[in-house]
Amino acid sequence: MRVSYSLREIAERLGGEVRGDGDVAVSRMASLANARPGDLSFLADSKYRALLETTRASAVIVGAEAETRLPRIVTDNPYAYFARVSTLLNPVATAVAGVHPSAVIADSAVVAKSAAIDAHVVIGHGARIGEHAVIGAGSVIGDGVVIGDNTALHANVTVYHDCEIGAECVLSSGVVIGADGFGYAQDDGRWVKIPQVGRVVIGDRVEIGAHTAIDRGALDDTVIEEGVKLDNLIQIAHNCRIGAHTVVAACAGIAGSTRIGRHCRIGGAALIVGHIEIADGVTVTPGSLISRSLDKADTYTALMPFQPHAKWLKTAAHLRRLGELADRVARLENEIETLKKEKQ
Repeated sequence: MRVSYSLREIAERLGGEVRGDGDVAVSRMASLANARPGDLSFLADSKYRALLETTRASAVIVGAEAETRLPRIVTDNPYAYFARVSTLLNPVATAVAGVHPSAVIADSAVVAKSAAIDAHVVIGHGARIGEHAVIGAGSVIGDGVVIGDNTALHANVTVYHDCEIGAECVLSSGVVIGADGFGYAQDDGRWVKIPQVGRVVIGDRVEIGAHTAIDRGALDDTVIEEGVKLDNLIQIAHNCRIGAHTVVAACAGIAGSTRIGRHCRIGGAALIVGHIEIADGVTVTPGSLISRSLDKADTYTALMPFQPHAKWLKTAAHLRRLGELADRVARLENEIETLKKEKQ
């Protein structure tokens, strides 16, 4: 059911300063371009400032510098405020506590009475499911798994044995936590599997997008610290550690034993090689390949701009010759210096 709040009620809950008619009621968030009466919109980027004059929104969220005739809530961070208002206007449906008759739960598992266990869920021996947790249809919870209070797993999530997931986490459909890391030793021309005996440990308020996979450690645990946000289709290999409040966009791949700091931003389709460390506050742009440790906060890019294929082949050929060309330049510089000395 759609809910409605006045601007004054919203500010009382979330802060901010109301300017104009505080009794204006809104029930939906919308963009400036597509808003209708009854909608609340926001201006978070100055390039859309002209839309304040034409929007049909009943009210807007703006920064202190924005000028508009509309009723408004003024705040330091309009985009974050929009996220909070959108949550207020679109409350998540409350799951009904209880266990579906088709669920299979081991006798030694401990499931809180306030938890909601959907159809065809399997929960293994010694697993513990916290208060108000939601386990979506078809999910499989392995032996010894711990899932914290108010954590929600959507349909068809798999959590392998002994992994731990904190409180207030959200795992989207198809997520796999704790599958074996890709570890093999070569012996006489054959690959010998290395047992993956670590776990995956996930902190509180972590969100994981659809079909993302996080491998268990070979010896030590793979750790995802609190507040991390992971997009869809991400691969995080064994023994990695992702620092608190880092965000990783879709299709990124992070190889084994990599340590990523706190408050980092990893762009979509970025690739990070194994056994390196990335400092706190680093930004990696989309599509970049990071092949060495990054020891200070900055924005890093490692890719070639696209070109027509024939030109790209020539560019790639030139790049392969850079070492040779650098040596030739060094020799020429030495020869020039020698000639200067002879003339003197």
